[in-house]
Amino acid sequence: MADLLIVDDDAAFADSLRETLESLGHAVQTAPGGEEGLALLGAHRFDLVFLDHRMPGMDGLQTLAAMNARLARRPPVIVLTAHAGSAGTIEAMRLGAFDHLAKPISRDAVVDAVRRALASATPASAAPAPQPVADDGELIGVSEAMREVHKRIGLAAGSRAPVLVIGETGTGKELVARALHRHSDRADGPFVAVNCAAIPKDLLESELFGHVKGAFTGAVAERAGCFKAANGGVLLLDEIGDMALEVQAKLLRVLQEGEVTPVGSHRVQKVDVRVVAATHRDLAQAVRDGRFREDLRYRLDVLSVRLPPLRERLADIVPLAEHFLRLAAAPGPAKRLSAEAARALLAYDWPGNVRELRNAMERCHALQRGAVIAHVDMPSAGSVGSAAEGAGGLPADWYDGTLPEAVERLEKLLLQHALAAAGGNRSMAARQLGIHRQLLYTKLAQYGLE
Repeated sequence: MADLLIVDDDAAFADSLRETLESLGHAVQTAPGGEEGLALLGAHRFDLVFLDHRMPGMDGLQTLAAMNARLARRPPVIVLTAHAGSAGTIEAMRLGAFDHLAKPISRDAVVDAVRRALASATPASAAPAPQPVADDGELIGVSEAMREVHKRIGLAAGSRAPVLVIGETGTGKELVARALHRHSDRADGPFVAVNCAAIPKDLLESELFGHVKGAFTGAVAERAGCFKAANGGVLLLDEIGDMALEVQAKLLRVLQEGEVTPVGSHRVQKVDVRVVAATHRDLAQAVRDGRFREDLRYRLDVLSVRLPPLRERLADIVPLAEHFLRLAAAPGPAKRLSAEAARALLAYDWPGNVRELRNAMERCHALQRGAVIAHVDMPSAGSVGSAAEGAGGLPADWYDGTLPEAVERLEKLLLQHALAAAGGNRSMAARQLGIHRQLLYTKLAQYGLE
């Protein structure tokens, strides 16, 4: 039996939760608000606290911050909310909440949460009280997959270790990096993003580490570089998997020593930068192929956040679509999705992920004159994505990437199509593709289609 505390202004919910917990054999007390809860915590030792997020007066996050400041031993805290949002989840986890659960909560979920919380050996570490952060909706998502992402960001925000963000093109990897910056103790410092795939390798070193005047042809003035520009803040190295090996070696030294040497100079300069790397590539495979340094991969992958593709986040598709319609209409009234249009969105696979969905909603807003977007207004021909194709017949998001990325995506699609047409017969698929069977095996292994 454990001593539990429920802090919630919703008396009906608190009574229901209390009855469930008491039926499990626990002793339970309740408090209608944050101040009352803190008073009980000061007078009695509890093993676990259920804390509502939204309450009049002192809300859940303020109460959690006060618990961190006032209690020498703070019990595990499970934050509850009827309005799950990314900022609230991230802040709760950053403040040391054991978990963040959405109401209504089933009996099985209560049993599981209590079991995990009481089994935790050490209470979650306290963090400084946060500055108020507006929930700007950048990381919208109520699905379990995205809530796990929010929790992961909250846990990582309290650290200074490098973070590796992994996800397909268009899933919002830069938004994760910005959330890590916004919810960390470096929020007042700069946020600098650089796309490693968009800069030629002979210029990337100068872009990252800076150069002195006259270091090479065209270096008519001294340049600080991205690491110096991000000093005291966060540097996002987007598409790190496309970085040249020579630059990788120099990046590894910066991460290990915390210092940069501008191109053309021998003077070492100290920098205090938290690095967030992002990639859509399989870095483990890139290491095996000799395209990425193994030591750099281990150095970057201290903390990782995997962004799920949109097809794994069905619960988020319609809320995201409505959000993008509001953005497209601002400051005017937003168009609404009909039930048929919403079903069409859910039926599509979204290979371009959130970026493709946003483009589709902006297109619907621009082309639909009425207040309601009907199914016929959605890109049709049995596929929402068909209207997202460019003049050349490729999905619009393909034009945002590099040529090697487009070739890889096309190869993967052709392999999948040939295997499906051949009923899984690899010899037949190889003949259909006009390639040797051994090359087919190599390609299947490369794209994880074995």
